[in-house]
Amino acid sequence: MESVKASLRSVEGSLQDLAARRERLIKESRDVIASCSRCIINLHNDKPAEAASELATARRILGGLKKTASAQLFRYLVPPEAEFVEASVVFALMRGRPVPSISTLNSSPEAYVLGLLDSVGELKREVLDSIMKGKAMVARKHFAEMEELYSALSPFASYDHLVNGARRKIDVARMIVEDTRGVLTEETGREKLVSSMERLQKRLGSSG
Repeated sequence: MESVKASLRSVEGSLQDLAARRERLIKESRDVIASCSRCIINLHNDKPAEAASELATARRILGGLKKTASAQLFRYLVPPEAEFVEASVVFALMRGRPVPSISTLNSSPEAYVLGLLDSVGELKREVLDSIMKGKAMVARKHFAEMEELYSALSPFASYDHLVNGARRKIDVARMIVEDTRGVLTEETGREKLVSSMERLQKRLGSSG
């Protein structure tokens, strides 16, 4: 039994180390998610420097977590990675830059797909904000990006068994795109009505 006891002591030591790293992953993942959330809030509040700082913080913490994780713990990295992908995509598009690649973000495939899907909802918010500010062209630009992301990601619904939650997020993204399309359609109709009324007023004014 001595060999069994020695083996169990070794196993217990490994499990204690694994548990400690797991706790660190869970704790610091919250910090990554919080920084990503603040990044997006700053973007919507037109504070790009603050947003960039929060994104850099999230990247730094996430890099440390990836060094800590082992194969048994990789699944705990997906949520913070997905949040980082989302914040990075929204940051890029709102700054007029292309969507970053998976290699640029050093992301896992699952987190990349999920993060891209989540970015659709944040782009809708920017579309609505742009409409309220009278920036119709900016609103249409972000809507086109939403449509393009949804179109590129919709085939991944068939991989729901590998990318957990993909199908549900794709369904949500579809509803968000359609809802935003309706808002833009109404806004376009309003713009046309206002333009027609202005032209009529000018004609009436010139005829008087």
